[in-house]
Amino acid sequence: MYRITKPLNHNAVLAFDVDEGREYLVVDKGVGFGRKPGERVECLGRPETVQLYLLSEVDGSRGASRELLERIDPEILDVAEDIYQDACAAFGPVDQNMLLPLADHLAFAVARVRGGGALSNPLTEDIRALFPQEFDVAGRGVRELERRVGVTLGDDETGLVALHVHSALDSSHVEQAMQIAQLTRACIESVERITGMSIDVRSMDYMRLMTHVKYMATRILNGERLTIDVNDTIRSSAPESYRAAAAVCAEMERTLSMSVSELEVGYLAMHIARVAGER
Repeated sequence: MYRITKPLNHNAVLAFDVDEGREYLVVDKGVGFGRKPGERVECLGRPETVQLYLLSEVDGSRGASRELLERIDPEILDVAEDIYQDACAAFGPVDQNMLLPLADHLAFAVARVRGGGALSNPLTEDIRALFPQEFDVAGRGVRELERRVGVTLGDDETGLVALHVHSALDSSHVEQAMQIAQLTRACIESVERITGMSIDVRSMDYMRLMTHVKYMATRILNGERLTIDVNDTIRSSAPESYRAAAAVCAEMERTLSMSVSELEVGYLAMHIARVAGER
């Protein structure tokens, strides 16, 4: 048995489960239509589509979830739900706990734009390249937000929304996804500086290098290690690229204050060799 505590819009209500003694955000098409505070119902939404978010366990970045819902525009909450559903359609199961932090982020972004502030995200193009499907989902959501509330967030904010989507896919935090993007950008810049070449960001070899560096950064942060050693082969076939890769990995160690496996050098050198033409 549920007791409606607050209807938010046609598609979302706050409801208290009187049997469990817990309050939920309940999201489903039409679930809030005609509901009144204090109303008691046996069930909410359709079993195959309803989403329940336990408010005592889902917190945003600037306050407890119940407080967030009190101040977030229901239209923005609706858009966050649209992004969540779009992500599920694109990727399959997605961590439903993304909803409130994402809604909180969108609400703050809208308030910032309305207040005359402008966000600058230097990693936008890297995020677009690293997480293209997530960026597409985020872009559709940002455009829907513009249609509903009349605020244009732009590509820089879209990149941050894409990180929320990505983080919900692999159970990491937005902060780690941002750190991976930053490490990837720093690594690419190191490759260009050490080798003295400017990498064509439109080339397939660049995309392969970018993808490799992304997974290398993820392995380092998660303490994972490669098991196959290609160092001797690459050292002899592409010595300049190997030396560049060793220097890049040494810089990553200093930046992170973490050990970078020697086996990473050979695989990074392989991709540098492709970009540099040292096959």
